[in-house]
Order: sequence, then structure tokens, then C-alpha cells
Amino acid sequence: MSAVFDRLTQLFEQGHASDVGELMSDRRFADAERTADAAVLIAVTEQPDPTVILTQRPRTMRDHPGQVAFPGGKLDHGEDAIEAALREAWEELHIAPEEVRIIGTTDRYQTGTGFDITPVLATVPHDLPIRPDPREVESWFTCPLDKLMDASQWGRNEVFWKGAMREYLEMDHQGYRIWGVTAAICWNLSRRIAWLEARG
Repeated sequence: MSAVFDRLTQLFEQGHASDVGELMSDRRFADAERTADAAVLIAVTEQPDPTVILTQRPRTMRDHPGQVAFPGGKLDHGEDAIEAALREAWEELHIAPEEVRIIGTTDRYQTGTGFDITPVLATVPHDLPIRPDPREVESWFTCPLDKLMDASQWGRNEVFWKGAMREYLEMDHQGYRIWGVTAAICWNLSRRIAWLEARG
């Protein structure tokens, strides 16, 4: 067992054992009749200063073009969220399922663009070979888990969307803009695992 896996597992179990209050969601903007189930993999690297693997979607994609995202996508028929997240991580980045150590599924996030996303938290080796599929990934990078879990690193903004004001978070990391759904999933996870508070 790695120290990162053990610590995340403990914090994950503690954080999901009680109510942490209101979490971010775009549920009020969603069209329930058009919503599809999806899953993403929050892959944390096993090293003293863990990072999270993120991708930038090609600008030619129909959904969320050019945005920073976790590996993931729609569930295929008969799949659960973990199976879908593992399949998508393999298809997008060539991360072999046997290299992924699952911790668990965390709070679903319903988008205003038609997806009900289940994030799957896991760890992977820090020296994992990544081979992105250019059809699904324009580029990939890692961001420190400390940074993603730090509320002070996120800027808050608002935009008028679908007839109402929508609040969203964003941060810049080495020229990548992390915002929207990915930012909200990070924020919700930070409420659950209290990563920085546990470091003391």
C-alpha cells in the first residue's frame, strides 16, 4: 500500500460518513430528459507531492471543446461508473486498468449541458507511461493535488446562462485554464477529503 493511497482512502471514508453541507452543482440548469450518465477518473499520482492527471479536450469536439477535463465520458450500456472511468482512461491516455487503484466514487455532478457525472477517485503510479489519443486529447498535464484542493487558489466568477446567473470557479495552471465542471468536481472533492487540513 502506498502512503498516498492509504491517506486518501482514510480521508475519503471519513469525509463521506457525514454531511459536508452544500456542494456545487448545475442541476438547476439541466434538462432531465436529455441527461446522460457519465464518469470521470480523478487519477492521483503516488508520490510524496501527489499530482492529478488532467487533459485538454480537442477544440473540434462537440461537447466542452478545448476545456480541461478529467479522463472520462459517457457510460456504455451495462457499465457502471468505475468500469466507464477505467475504459475512458485507457482509451484517452492508455492508462491500463491494472495500474489504477480505486478508492471510490464521490458526489455526482449534474451539468447544464446534459451529463450526470460520477467522479471516481483513484491513485496511479507516478511514473505511469501516458500515450494520449489525439482524437480525444489535445494535450495532457498534471497539477498538484495541494493546489486543486486549496480554496484560496480558485477564483469565483459569474455568467448569465440559460436565463439565470451561474457561478463558476477557475484557476490558471501553467497556461491551462481549469474551470467549469472540472473545477466544481475538484471543489466538491476538497470538501469531502479535507486534504490540506489533514496535512496540518
